[in-house]
Amino acid sequence: MCQAVRAVDPGGWDNRTFRLGADLLVRLPSRARYVAQVAKEQRWLPVLAPLLPLPIPSPIAMGKPAEGYPWPWSVYRWLDGERATSRNVVEVETFARDLAGFLRALYRIDATEGPPAGEHNFFRGGPVATYDDEVRDAIAALAEGIDAAAAEAVWEDALASAWEGPGVWVHGDVTADNVLVREGRLAAVIDFGSSGVGDPACDLTIAWTFLDGAGREAFLRAVAMDDATWVRARGWALWKALILIRHEADAPNAWRDARRVLDEVLGDQGPRNR
Repeated sequence: MCQAVRAVDPGGWDNRTFRLGADLLVRLPSRARYVAQVAKEQRWLPVLAPLLPLPIPSPIAMGKPAEGYPWPWSVYRWLDGERATSRNVVEVETFARDLAGFLRALYRIDATEGPPAGEHNFFRGGPVATYDDEVRDAIAALAEGIDAAAAEAVWEDALASAWEGPGVWVHGDVTADNVLVREGRLAAVIDFGSSGVGDPACDLTIAWTFLDGAGREAFLRAVAMDDATWVRARGWALWKALILIRHEADAPNAWRDARRVLDEVLGDQGPRNR
């Protein structure tokens, strides 16, 4: 029997996403640079899922290029929930602690055979210095409209440290769009295309991109990372904000959100001052 196919809104950037009937989801890479994520998710998500406290995408099939579409693609089980917003998260501190618990569980999983940070995940989990030129160019281009000196200080602090332990599994793109909420609580974590093994600092940017105040404090305490990791995480958040401010001038909502994130990053003096 044929299953109804309909686009999911929002459908994503790295992939085009479609609902297949009531229980399935289809994800197709939108560009060649995202194709490596397909085999990675097919290989590793079934390994990670049983070891995590919340549902993650469950691949059940991999499609082949056909009908003019040139790349492999995936079919997943559908996960119910809405992407997190300030309206549907009932208790922000509970949400923050639950997300931190999920990440701590992810970081405990044996990562010795996992894929190290690299081009497949845009170096999430790698050193923040990967984006040094991009950040410095953005600060120079935006200097008249931002506190360039403060941004440079945050970035220099981030560059000054490195993850000293063994690499851990990282999600790579922990954003409000990639966590699902149901009945006010965190219900699932999706989109592991940027996953890999390395420094967990890249996963903590949600402390500034979505959380603030008591929610950020609860997340900081529950995820229990050292100060240097938080400093690098703030550098990752700065990078995200700067590139969006620079390149999303024609998208007012994205631009305003990026400006808010930049203000949060520059206004947060870090865990050592708490």
